[in-house]
Amino acid sequence: MRIAVAATAPFGADVLERLAGVHDVALLLTRPDKPRGRGRKLAPTAAKEVAERLAIPIVQPARLDDDVELPVETVVVAAYGLLIPDPLLARGLWLNVHPSLLPRWRGAAPVERALMAGDTRTGVTIHRTTAELDAGPIAAQEAFDVGEDDDAGTVFARAARVAARLIGDVLPAPHFTPQAVEGVTYAEKIGPADRELDLERPARELVNRVRALSPHIGARATIDGRLLIVWTARVADDGSFEPLEVQPAGGKRMHYDAYRRGLR
Repeated sequence: MRIAVAATAPFGADVLERLAGVHDVALLLTRPDKPRGRGRKLAPTAAKEVAERLAIPIVQPARLDDDVELPVETVVVAAYGLLIPDPLLARGLWLNVHPSLLPRWRGAAPVERALMAGDTRTGVTIHRTTAELDAGPIAAQEAFDVGEDDDAGTVFARAARVAARLIGDVLPAPHFTPQAVEGVTYAEKIGPADRELDLERPARELVNRVRALSPHIGARATIDGRLLIVWTARVADDGSFEPLEVQPAGGKRMHYDAYRRGLR
């Protein structure tokens, strides 16, 4: 089918690429390029990089309004990050890809919050985009298990695969069911405080936080008197928190044992 996609972040880029392999993607809506890195040079969004490689037309409005031209009637939204105003929603079918089992974990960081909470099951929901945050009626939903060693990268990749398949099932004849009113939780955007590891907390809680922020953000802790980003960790046999892969300031990612040897 001929569709448009609204996506910005890596998860949305993954969904875009999978959809483009099956459907005719007429347009990508993505956020404007942003300065990145030490040189603060403008860099494209992850979704834009995919669209450029696949020769998909790209539009990058700083905000959406009724002037945006849509060459199709159906738009798939996946990690886009801009408010879609009511006049645009009324002009076609907007299907949102949300990597959680709605109504649990509405909001900006559903994968990260699910892992922090220690959820052992999550999934993907396809729903109609509405003015209320992630509250639209559901067209499709599929659950999958989350393993103890799964991090956010693993869950996002699995969710993108499921999402592309569900979208393919929904597009020919969308049918919607209202969301449940019970069980609503919200996944707030990840902030600086969410990255901090309080080593006085239980080990499992700390490991879950590390999993939630890996490999895209990184949790931080002061260990051996130095601030480290902790990328992987586990609960040791004695029940303590054990870093496995860390990154010192200005350094490279390395096994924690190798880092300790370098301190001697």
